[in-house]
Amino acid sequence: METRELRYFVAVAEELHFGRAAQRLGIAQPPLSRAVQQLERRLGAALLDRTSRTVTLTEAGSVLLTEGRAALDAIAAAERRTRRAAPSATGGAGLVLVTKASASRELLARLLDAYAAEEGAVPVEVILCGPAEQERFLREGRADVALLHRPFDSTAGFHTEDLRTEGQVAVLPAGHPLTARAQVRLADITGLPGLPLPRWPAPDGTYPPGPGPQVRDHAQLLQLVALGRACAVSPESCRAQLPDDLAAVPVLDAPAVTTVIAWPPHSRSRPVADLVRTATRLPWSEASR
Repeated sequence: METRELRYFVAVAEELHFGRAAQRLGIAQPPLSRAVQQLERRLGAALLDRTSRTVTLTEAGSVLLTEGRAALDAIAAAERRTRRAAPSATGGAGLVLVTKASASRELLARLLDAYAAEEGAVPVEVILCGPAEQERFLREGRADVALLHRPFDSTAGFHTEDLRTEGQVAVLPAGHPLTARAQVRLADITGLPGLPLPRWPAPDGTYPPGPGPQVRDHAQLLQLVALGRACAVSPESCRAQLPDDLAAVPVLDAPAVTTVIAWPPHSRSRPVADLVRTATRLPWSEASR
């Protein structure tokens, strides 16, 4: 299959209309129809059922739509990684590391400082993103390496190395009665009057149902907690970033959070390997004390 034919088919399959697909691609409709017909002949399978009024996918077409999207995404990711691997005007290829904006600044700073001190280190661009976005950046080739957090982030399909595991704390307004305790349980903070747990967006951007406020980032969440509109359960390392009007109490039965460094399994980048090696050599257990 040719990439052009595959791109044309995906456009028709998503629009289910040759005219709209042609407009989206910026081409005339007749060459688009010919390209799809040629692809069907090449594969020996009907991909679309056409009538004078409708276009629908056949079973084979549904399969190719799923596989075609993945293939085109992989090609785009390969192009991004290849361009980034080429020497820049400043003399070398760089790395792109993506992490949540709320991740531990201490952990990130220690990693970047340690790597910069290594022989052959290259510049590292850091992208701070919203919840659940690191995985997408890595899969799409927009980043070379990511800091992920199990069990919240999926590491499926990536190579990973564990960096550190920590407990979680309840983040509450300073002076709340629960802050006088040495520790709490999830049941103690679930359903607190006036302090509901927040709702984070799913990868598709939708929010789960529930009474808690919709939040987009950690800064927004902390502001809501300070205003007495929400509470939160966060990794213990967040203590270092809390302002004076917030307090943290360990949550005994909250799942532990493991920070991992992740990269695509097909990566052959020497800088990625060096950064991962640096990360695994650092004594992360001391950083969380």
